Amino acid sequence: MTRHLVNSEQSRAWNGYEGRHWSDHADRWNAVNGGFDAPLLEAAGVGLRDRVIDLGCGTGQTSRLAARAASSGTVLGLDLSGPMLDWARETAAREGLANVEFRQADVQVEELPAGGFDVAMSRFGVMFYQDPAAAFANVAGALRPGGRIAFVCMADPARTDWVHLFAALSDDAPPTGGSEGPGMFSLADPEHVRGLLGGAGFEQIALEPVEKAGVWGHDAQDAASFLLSTGPAQHLLGGDSGRAREALTERLRAYEGAGGVELRTSAWLVTGVRRGPGEM
Repeated sequence: MTRHLVNSEQSRAWNGYEGRHWSDHADRWNAVNGGFDAPLLEAAGVGLRDRVIDLGCGTGQTSRLAARAASSGTVLGLDLSGPMLDWARETAAREGLANVEFRQADVQVEELPAGGFDVAMSRFGVMFYQDPAAAFANVAGALRPGGRIAFVCMADPARTDWVHLFAALSDDAPPTGGSEGPGMFSLADPEHVRGLLGGAGFEQIALEPVEKAGVWGHDAQDAASFLLSTGPAQHLLGGDSGRAREALTERLRAYEGAGGVELRTSAWLVTGVRRGPGEM
């Protein structure tokens, strides 16, 4: 387990079913979210000698991309999930990436070297902090003055296809953006994000809307099986059932194409710069 831990509920989830699901299906999740990799890496501007920290790195896809960009630098991937980090380490070793390290850590309280990094980045890994103000302040302190932060987080759920699909199958209202505790849409409100980052010590904060289609399966039946096995389905629908599978498969046929079943995800691409010591 982590050396310091306060985000205990999220730790249980990501070391339990959620973490095992993401590690068991790492390639599939990268097919879902991989469209955000290029915009994120471009916004982060990772240089040859940069020291990079990847927040909520999961199975390490973005950490490995950053390690290639910073081939004379270093990358540290942090995550709560032991199963996902095991997959990340094994994959990085298999790919011969010696400049990337993975650590199980709670970013809210992890001891990080002051000014020890040039870039902080994340692909959908920063929405699950119990105390996001503490987490972003800790990250700001770990960046040198002028260091950059770039991350992708979920935006308006109404613009994300799988939300509509689940809402159509559930008696519950679809999720909405809000800042009430950790969760997938906890950073959907742009003003909330600006307030958190500004309070943590960042300036030049910008949010750019980005929408990408991800591949959820090779056909409707395959995509339905995968979607029903995910954490959101477990929460919203109570998991898989014959009736839900049949209804979801039918709805997914409208999204089938030559490349498989593609569903749109709506996100914010957030960037900022760490203020200098006299400006904090």
